[in-house]
Amino acid sequence: MADLKPFFCVRPRTDLADRIAALPYDVCSREEACAEVERNPYSFLKIDRAETQFDADTDMYSDEVYEKAKNTLDTMIQNGEFIQEDTACFYIYELTMNGRSQTGLVACASIDDYINNHIKKHENTKTEKELDRIRHVDACCAQTGPIFLAYRENKRLSHILSGKKSGEPLYLFTSNDGITHAVWKIDEPELIAEIQQIFQRISEIYIADGHHRAASAVKTGLKRRQEAGSYTGNEEFNYFLSVLFPDNELMIMDYNRYVLDLNGHTPETLIDRLKDDFDVRIICDGVYKPDRKGRIGMYVNHTWYRLTIKETLAAGSNPVDSLDVAYLQNKVLAPLFNIQDPKTDKRIDFIGGIRGLSELEKLVDNNGGVAFAMYPTGMAELFAVADAGLLMPPKSTWFEPKLRSGLFIHQF
Repeated sequence: MADLKPFFCVRPRTDLADRIAALPYDVCSREEACAEVERNPYSFLKIDRAETQFDADTDMYSDEVYEKAKNTLDTMIQNGEFIQEDTACFYIYELTMNGRSQTGLVACASIDDYINNHIKKHENTKTEKELDRIRHVDACCAQTGPIFLAYRENKRLSHILSGKKSGEPLYLFTSNDGITHAVWKIDEPELIAEIQQIFQRISEIYIADGHHRAASAVKTGLKRRQEAGSYTGNEEFNYFLSVLFPDNELMIMDYNRYVLDLNGHTPETLIDRLKDDFDVRIICDGVYKPDRKGRIGMYVNHTWYRLTIKETLAAGSNPVDSLDVAYLQNKVLAPLFNIQDPKTDKRIDFIGGIRGLSELEKLVDNNGGVAFAMYPTGMAELFAVADAGLLMPPKSTWFEPKLRSGLFIHQF
């Protein structure tokens, strides 16, 4: 069962929502964030990435940067650029990309559900990345970027959300990347209670995206518990900001690989080695985008190849082994390129599918090496790995569209 609660949301003034809403802090570089804040001074990146308000030589992890984030948020609230709800509510957050919509419930999830693995993970987190968000959340006394959670479709919940969406939205705008964002409020006590009861019957919730944000929010909550000495469990620091989506509405895009060199192979010797584990076919008519699980595209020396996993080797002993990204790591990247730890090896880069396969061609054509185009990992595969208590290889999933930060803020 999942413990969800409504919250007293801090949210943008209606006429500023489209200008404040920003991509998550971790999908852009410092330079990109600075350029966006210069273009749009209302961008929430000036809070999520407060180093954008300092000179380039300022340490982005200095105390003054986190203090600036808090001061900026407080000032925007005082100026009326953000408003504070006077009742605890749930919200509906719908994102539409290329004609496909996904509808999420904005709520606060329990840190105890995370600790007790009622909210399941499929990735490890890095302490240094957690520390940045712990300091940011702790300084702001607020969670500013929602964690992207998923659950198996519940028809009653879908009916409730669909009914609320027939009313006038709080926000409706299209961001610069063509994504349409719509938000509705759920403030009826009877609906809030029914939604809570539905989630109490849902046994599994999964982190789809935002493992570091989730871990940071939980550790901040535990820090506040320790500082308080005693607590009831109802304090706001016991919960973290989330958006929960049904699995049938979500889209995972391909997450592709680029290796900077051939590790001493020639294209010919590489292909010869690959034939041990793959059926290899040259593609003569342009780009090859994998059309099903078990197929991988490879681009090397200005040529695309289709690699089909041999059936006798495809079956894995656990859900991780059956992932295409795991097969590539175990049969290609580690033995042929000596990339044993893709999280730390500087010779491999990961390219989100949103950038297209032309990005892979450009990298290889300009710099050499080899690129691998993957078939997207499925939601059922993600759930199976998390249910087994296992971890996916790094960069196994790329979710689109990205949730915007700054539309919902949970203070504690």
